[in-house]
Amino acid sequence: MTKALDFSKFLSEEAKRREPSPLKSAFKYFSDPNIVFLGGGLPLPDYFPFEKVVAYSPAPPFSNGIDAKPTDDSNTTVVDVLKNNAAAGDVSLAKSLQYGFTEGHTELLAFLKGHTELVHSIPYDDWGLITTVGNTQSWDATLRTFCNPGDHIIVEEYTFSSALETARSQALKFVGAPMDDDGIIPAKLDEILTNWDPAKGKKPVLLYTIPTGQNPTGSSIPTERRKELYKVAQKHDFLIVEDEPYYFLQMDPYVAADGADKEKPVAQTHEEFLKALVTSFISIDTDGRVIRLDSFSKVLAPGVRLGWIVAQDNLLERYVRLHEVSIQTASGFSQSLVQGLLNRWGQKGYLDWLIGLRHEYTEKRDFAINSIVKNVPSSISHYVPPVAGMFFTVFFDVTKHPKYVEFGKDPLKVENAIYERALECGSLMIPGSWFKTPAEDAPPFGDHIFFRGTYAAVPLDQLELGIQRFGDAVKLEYGL
Repeated sequence: MTKALDFSKFLSEEAKRREPSPLKSAFKYFSDPNIVFLGGGLPLPDYFPFEKVVAYSPAPPFSNGIDAKPTDDSNTTVVDVLKNNAAAGDVSLAKSLQYGFTEGHTELLAFLKGHTELVHSIPYDDWGLITTVGNTQSWDATLRTFCNPGDHIIVEEYTFSSALETARSQALKFVGAPMDDDGIIPAKLDEILTNWDPAKGKKPVLLYTIPTGQNPTGSSIPTERRKELYKVAQKHDFLIVEDEPYYFLQMDPYVAADGADKEKPVAQTHEEFLKALVTSFISIDTDGRVIRLDSFSKVLAPGVRLGWIVAQDNLLERYVRLHEVSIQTASGFSQSLVQGLLNRWGQKGYLDWLIGLRHEYTEKRDFAINSIVKNVPSSISHYVPPVAGMFFTVFFDVTKHPKYVEFGKDPLKVENAIYERALECGSLMIPGSWFKTPAEDAPPFGDHIFFRGTYAAVPLDQLELGIQRFGDAVKLEYGL
C-alpha cells in the first residue's frame, strides 16, 4: 500500500486545537437498527413538507447538444427524488434533509470517488474526498486549516480577487509567483524561495493556483510545467492547492476562421476526451501534498453550491472537524438532486455531458477570438487564445497611447482611460490591475496592461456586440 507523507506539521494552530465533536461521534449509531437513537436534536422526517422533488434534464448522449430542451422520453432524464423508498443510488429526502453526514452523503461520495479515479488516477492509496458548498468555501476552510495570521502564502501574480480577499481578511501576506502565457514560471518561484529572507518569517506552506483556464488570465499550465512546479514544492516543502472549477472547460486548440464559419468539432470518444485532459497536480502527487478543490459550479450550475475537496485522509479529517462547527454539510437538496441526476446518467453519461461542454466552449472561445481579430487593432494589442476556462485577455502596449507621457507614464491611468471609454461605448471588460496580487515586493506595472472578458455569460450576438464596442473604445482612446 502506497501511503501519503505526514504533513500535520503544516496545520494551523486553530486546526491543531480542533477536537472531534462528542455529539457528532454519536451519529455513527444513527442507522444501527439495534439502537433507539435519542441522542440528537433531529426532527422526525415525517414532518419534512417535501414528499418528492422532480427535475427534468437532457439525456445522454446529448446528440442534439447539451442545450437542447427535453421534449420526450428519448431525450429526457427525469430525476424524481422521494422522501422515502428512494431509487437505488439516490439520496432520499428523509436522509438528505436531516442533520449529519458532514463529509457528504455516501451515494454522492461514491460517484465522485469513481469519477476521480477515472480522471486522475491518484498515485497513493490513503486519499478521499468530502463535499463542500463550493470552492470559495473550500478555500476559506483551507486557509483556516493551514495558516496562522501573519503567514505568507504563494499565489499567482494575477489571481481571482475573491481568493485574495479571503486570505487578506485572515491577516495573511502574499508572495506573487511570476507568470507568463503558460502560467506560473517554476524557475522564478524557485528563485524567490531559495533567496527567502528569514526576517520575513517562515517560508510559505501553501501555493494557491488556478492551473487550468486561470482566472483572470485564461492561461493553463502545461503538463511538463506542472511536474516542474511539483518538484519545486518538494524542494521547498509546501502544499499545492489546485483550485480547478474550470478543469472540464478545456477546449480544442484555436484555429483561425479565415472569415469562414467553422463546423462544430467532431464528437470525441470517452477515451479520447480523458486522454486530451491536461495532467492534474493530484495525478502526479506521490507525496500527498496536493489539495484539489473541485466544483459543479461551472459544469452544472453555480447555484447548486456543491463542490468537493480531494486530499489525503489525514488532512481531510481536519477539514471535517472544521465543517462540523461551520457549514455542517452541503445542501441536502443539492446533494439529492445532483446525485439523482448523476445516478441516472452514470459515469459515461456524465462524460458525455462534459464532452458537450467542451464543444460549446470551443465554439464560444473561437467566436470571441475571431471578434477580437476583427475589432481590436493588432498594432497596439495582442492576445493568447485560451485553451480552457471562461475568460480571454487582451493586452495593450501603453507606450503607444497618445497621452502616455501626459499621464506621467503611469500604465494604470491608461488602463482607467480605456475602461471608462469602453463604458461610454456600452461595453464592460475588467481591468487586469483588479486582479494584481498585493505582494510586498511585487514589481511595478510594466509597459503592458490587460483586460479580462468572458465568452461564457452572453449569447453569441451579444458577445460580438460587446467586443465590437470595446474595440471601438480602444480605437478612440489610441486615436486610430
